[in-house]
Amino acid sequence: MNKPHVLNELVESKDKGEQKPVTPRAAEQDKSATPSANRLPRQLDDSHMPKDFSISWDSYKRGGTDHFLSQKPAHLKGHSMKGFEDEYVNIIDYIIRITHRIWEEGDIGYIYDTYSHDCNVWDDVGLHVGRDRVVAGTARTLNAYPDLRILGDEVIWAGDENVGFHSSHRSYIMGTNTGFSEFGPATNKPVRFMCIANCVMLENEIFYEHVMHNTASLIQQLGFNVFDVARETMEKHGADKLPRDFISSEPFRVPGQGKPAMLALEKGAKLDIRQFIKAFYQNVWNRRMLRSLTDFCSENILYQGPTERTYQGLGNYKSWILSLLSMFPDLTFSVDDIYWMGNDASGFLVSARWSAQGTHLGNGVYGKPTGKEIKLVGISQFRIQDGLIQQEWSIFNEFGVITQLVS
Repeated sequence: MNKPHVLNELVESKDKGEQKPVTPRAAEQDKSATPSANRLPRQLDDSHMPKDFSISWDSYKRGGTDHFLSQKPAHLKGHSMKGFEDEYVNIIDYIIRITHRIWEEGDIGYIYDTYSHDCNVWDDVGLHVGRDRVVAGTARTLNAYPDLRILGDEVIWAGDENVGFHSSHRSYIMGTNTGFSEFGPATNKPVRFMCIANCVMLENEIFYEHVMHNTASLIQQLGFNVFDVARETMEKHGADKLPRDFISSEPFRVPGQGKPAMLALEKGAKLDIRQFIKAFYQNVWNRRMLRSLTDFCSENILYQGPTERTYQGLGNYKSWILSLLSMFPDLTFSVDDIYWMGNDASGFLVSARWSAQGTHLGNGVYGKPTGKEIKLVGISQFRIQDGLIQQEWSIFNEFGVITQLVS
């Protein structure tokens, strides 16, 4: 069995004389912004989930990139997309080709055609409102990494032209830092990191997006210490520009002096994906019933997570869970959004967006306990086969967690 493998362990800098990066501009999020109520996405029900993989990333990429990136794909199954450009055959085609056109071909202005003027974009820093911010951020990133490439790895989708299409696009971003970035002057270092972007679209426009970048890994690959960057960020921008109504609180995991609830896991001829994922987070993470991992996960589960963490096998996956629970003993998860595609015979691909809250009371990769309350937000994708999770890809705001701890 492979041992847990972490590239570039997150450790604090001991050499105070080493080069420090310029404070990142990532804290420029619009803290006064609030989502527009009439632009919130509608919740999907089970009828909105694709029942097979006839429209999927696997079917899309067949035949090589010449068949889809440079032209309208002729080999794809389509579906009705009211209000979208005729150029796009299905929602995966839309996501892949607008990403390629904007980021790799450099048509930054195409954002004006594919994002709504009042779009809400959440990232690992906070909420950004309006497509002008998307345009500006894209220009800054392409200036920093002119040879940037986005390699698609998966697209999970659901919904339709009436309730909105939902997509979860997992990709690997590659480039060389030859221009000024949010972290300072060019380092001439190559970078490669995972990203998961969950978008909601209607009539050719993305109006709601949650995107998670492996920011801590990016900082390390540029040659900087993550804790130093986090401290500089907090020294310049402060821990929070808005006053807190309370200093800390107890996450609602245990009602009073009671015990956390256990959710029933019913496994029959058909797997209830919504119930399965919610039970996984509640029973394993919130109830701490780690023996129940065998009810949810394959013994050979493969996990890929933030800062290049790659764990193979249930024992290593369990150790990863314990490492978080030991650092944040009151950690509590909630599932904020979930959709999937597939069936029991072919398996399922699932996107789950979640949030968590806990208090830093234990030793671990984030240093000595600070007693500070932290908030995590993340996106996970799962491949489920034969009623068990075979693979998981997860990104959460790890750099955001560190900034909360050093503030």
